[in-house]
Amino acid sequence: MRKEIKRETKVKRHMKKAAAVILTAMMCAALIPAAPGAADTAFAATGQSASDAAIEARAKSIVSKMTLYEKVNQMMIVKMPEKRIVDIAKKNQYGGYIMFGYNFQGVRKSTMIKRIRKCQKVSKRNMLIAVDEEGGTVVRASLYKNFRKSRFRSPRQIYRSSGYKGIVRDTKTKDKFLKGLGINCNFAPVADVPYRSSNFIYQRGFSTSAKKTLKFIKKTVTQMDKDDVVSCLKHFPGYGGNGDTHGQIIRDRRQLSTFKKRDLWPFRKGIDNGADMIMVSHVIVNAFDSKRPASLSKNVHKYLRKNLKFDGVIVTDGLGMEGIRKFVGGDAGKAAVYAIKAGNDMLCVTTGRIDTQRSIRNAVKKGKISEKQIDRSVQRIIEMKIRRGIIK
Repeated sequence: MRKEIKRETKVKRHMKKAAAVILTAMMCAALIPAAPGAADTAFAATGQSASDAAIEARAKSIVSKMTLYEKVNQMMIVKMPEKRIVDIAKKNQYGGYIMFGYNFQGVRKSTMIKRIRKCQKVSKRNMLIAVDEEGGTVVRASLYKNFRKSRFRSPRQIYRSSGYKGIVRDTKTKDKFLKGLGINCNFAPVADVPYRSSNFIYQRGFSTSAKKTLKFIKKTVTQMDKDDVVSCLKHFPGYGGNGDTHGQIIRDRRQLSTFKKRDLWPFRKGIDNGADMIMVSHVIVNAFDSKRPASLSKNVHKYLRKNLKFDGVIVTDGLGMEGIRKFVGGDAGKAAVYAIKAGNDMLCVTTGRIDTQRSIRNAVKKGKISEKQIDRSVQRIIEMKIRRGIIK
């Protein structure tokens, strides 16, 4: 499913995963006629490489054996609880856990590593273990000295002292650090382009220049791709100078032409260089949809798929944020159903996980959401996990 423009960035990664590709190719061989040259002709016609076709076939086989309960939960990346972490992972078979600062506070590094390993051991389809380790004001694991002597600096600070070479070194160091803990997904890099230092996203953004930001995105995503850490561009279609949706409903009144000239370029560059995921913000963006937050808007998701040609995994920003809770009247299940109908593949569930999974299943059973749509999303998630070596 991955487009040719991104496939070139993945050649080295596929070589590193020779064992996984051989296994999936064996499955694929059973599905494709063995006539001389037939397979090569088929791949050329569809724009697929043999390894892509094998991954797609293996993912399709996995999805076909999953129950509706398992598929819905695979679409959820939930806030890692403080207690019964492994038990909850085993019982629910979620697509992943997102970790916050409290998960690391007062915990030994060795204990955390064992805990994550146990979660993977009880998972039928290994979990995404994610953090927001952006650097600077937003860090999770490196905030605590029992995990790292110093927190990761912001990309903006690193660039000022070491340029783009420093960005690449920092990304490589961060990836190694996270993978050493068992964390396979970083909700980064931040692709937003603020206007000035007073903007909410300024401290997390790389630059007020779209040109500099897109180069930062290219360097970061390319290195994460090499390191097999799942990347996640955020917050589509770009915060710009808007306020914080963690605490309130925010509306963006800019014209679409402004987004095309400025905000969308870093996302385009990330997509072109093989970004795995894109996180959609909760800002109501009039240029796309004046009635719903971007994360709940079909128009925004169609633009990502059709105009920007993104065929990876789309994930919501945290559904427990007030920008969403206030919009849906605090109903977690309602927010989840809206998010799936809009076109999200994964939901970042920070509250109401039980209501969320129950509401989605009921919506499917009542025909409000098609199971085919669920299957397509889970297919993307499983393919991503296979590519990154999360599913061996």
